[in-house]
Amino acid sequence: MTTSRRHTTATLLTAALLSLAMTGTATAATSLTFAHAHPVTDSQHLAAERFAERLAERSAGELTVKIFPNGQLGNDQAMISGVRSGTIDLELSGNPYFSGLVSELNVLDLPFLFDTREQAYQVLDGEVGQNLLTAMQPQQIEGLAFWEIGFRNLTNSRRAVETADDISGLTLRTTPNPAHIAAFQALGANPTPMPFAELYTALETRTVDGQENPVSLIRSANLYSVQDHLSLTAHAYTAAPLIMNKQTFDSLAPELQTLIKEEAREAARYQRQLNHDNEQGDLAFLEEQGMQVVREPDTASMRDKVAESVRAEFTAKHGSELLERIDAALAR
Repeated sequence: MTTSRRHTTATLLTAALLSLAMTGTATAATSLTFAHAHPVTDSQHLAAERFAERLAERSAGELTVKIFPNGQLGNDQAMISGVRSGTIDLELSGNPYFSGLVSELNVLDLPFLFDTREQAYQVLDGEVGQNLLTAMQPQQIEGLAFWEIGFRNLTNSRRAVETADDISGLTLRTTPNPAHIAAFQALGANPTPMPFAELYTALETRTVDGQENPVSLIRSANLYSVQDHLSLTAHAYTAAPLIMNKQTFDSLAPELQTLIKEEAREAARYQRQLNHDNEQGDLAFLEEQGMQVVREPDTASMRDKVAESVRAEFTAKHGSELLERIDAALAR
């Protein structure tokens, strides 16, 4: 073989090897699991699908997401543990389920902290919200963005709730968040924390009289089938942090990390808008199904009984700085 032919052969071999390497790089995809507890008809799942589609599109297939809805990978606390251990990559749960891990997050669940969605978004999408997401990192969690559960409203199978006194004596399923439990104790109810996956059966068997969740979730989880009364109390707003295993996040290229956070925030806006757009239709549907709805309960009587006492309990445990920063953000 001549020197020229040997050189040509070597060049072709090198090109072929480079081509194979480039092909392997181009087709290598990071497959992520995304778990949540809600039905496939809920805004959380619809936003998760959009998040997955846009990530795949914008990363040219380098990031793919497989979604596991309806608590397929466990209840909320089990799924959060899965993210921390790395068996689940992405997860979405209501803020109350993080209260035992990141104590600062308890502040978001104080009763009557926010009067409107816009107030909640102003805090969650600003400096306070970013600091709360960052506070998750020591728990092997990368906080990506705040999606939402929404404003919580009270349902039960015993009576219409028009005033604070009507809540007294009811056994109510709550989240495990101390602020939620303290609020209902102050109202004379019997708060009973349990996973969302167990809620429908508990209502059906009358283990509990009622529960509190946004209108959208009352519809998507078919809670209207086992509850007679709905009162639009909007007594607490619940955020839903979208989280990711920190080691998995840190292993990605910086541009992919940026992309994930951008799409997490975009999906948050999409999900919030879905909830807003569907609220009146969801409410009309619940009435058509036979729920008796109190549209304007005396929330002032409820606020008077719980807002300041639960806030004082929070500051006694955690100090006043975080609440002061939230108050300052809302005053801008």
